[in-house]
Formats: sequence, C-alpha cells, structure tokens
Amino acid sequence: MRSVLRMVMMVFIPGILLSSGCITDTSRAPEKTGATINLSSDAFRNGGEIPPVYTCKGQDISPRLTWEGVPTGTKSIALIMDDPDAPGGTFSHWIIYNIPPELRALPAAIPSNQSLSDGSRQGINDFRRTGYGGPCPPSGKSHRYYFRLYALDTFLPQTGSLTRDTLLKSIEGHVIGKGELMGFFRR
Repeated sequence: MRSVLRMVMMVFIPGILLSSGCITDTSRAPEKTGATINLSSDAFRNGGEIPPVYTCKGQDISPRLTWEGVPTGTKSIALIMDDPDAPGGTFSHWIIYNIPPELRALPAAIPSNQSLSDGSRQGINDFRRTGYGGPCPPSGKSHRYYFRLYALDTFLPQTGSLTRDTLLKSIEGHVIGKGELMGFFRR
C-alpha cells in the first residue's frame, strides 16, 4: 500500500503541477524568439482570397509583397510560399532568398530567373521550376497559401538552387525575425 501511495505522489502530483503551470518543464531549451515582421500584399488581405491573376487560372504571376519591421542585424531575407493543404503534403510554390535587407517590397511578376538583378536568388519549387508557381489546387475545397518571410543574421551560399527543405535547414538558428501572410484559393 505504501508503494502505491509513494508512486502516486512521485508521478501524479508533479504531473498535475506541470499541467497547471505551477512549475515548468526545465528539460526543454527556451525557443529563440525574433521580431515580428508585418508582411502584406495590396493584391489580397491576410486571410482573403488570392485573385486569379496570381494563380494557374490567370497569368500565374507573383503578387506584390511589402513588409515592415525588419530587425537590426538582418543580413538577408528569405521567403517561402507553400500550400499545407496539398493532397501529398505541404507543397512549395516559391522560394526566394538572399533578398537584400534594405528592401521592403517585392514587385509583382518577378521573372523566374535563378539570380535576380538585386542579388536575390530563387530556388526550386515543387513544380520543379525556378521562381514562382501560383496556386493551382485540385478542384473542390479551398487551399491555404502561406507566404513566410524570414529575416536572417546570415547570407546564404550562392551555390546551386535551394529547395524549401534545404532552405529551411540552411536558416536554422539564423532567423531573427518572421512575418506571415495567408491567402485562400479554390478552383
């Protein structure tokens, strides 16, 4: 009986205290928090519908994006656009990185060149193409498209083209600010 009571005290009481917030789990390292960047587009509002001109139903051009709040110490900016609702899992539509830190906007209709005149580089999306590939979900339900902007304390290597996964690995531990914009599209 004593061993049962001891077990209850050793296992359940700390669990109750942890879940109630009375004590905290000290085994996890604190997450690095960065600045919040305000990312927006004049083409659609956050949580709004992406106009067809920026999709496979239209001209399939990138929308104009603007941002504010880039933290001091930013050496480059990266952007990923992806669709977490794709049937096969998250599908990347656009990877662009080494955006100069002084820029506060990307114009609409960026060409699909690997290297851009400002020094930015575009990676390979899941269409297996360089540059922007607009929303093009299967017919039916709406899909969410996230534009995620990352302020980095580093400049990424100029060798080859990065995919979403290789970019995310390359920026681990280097993100000092983040912004997000989400739009919907349905065919």
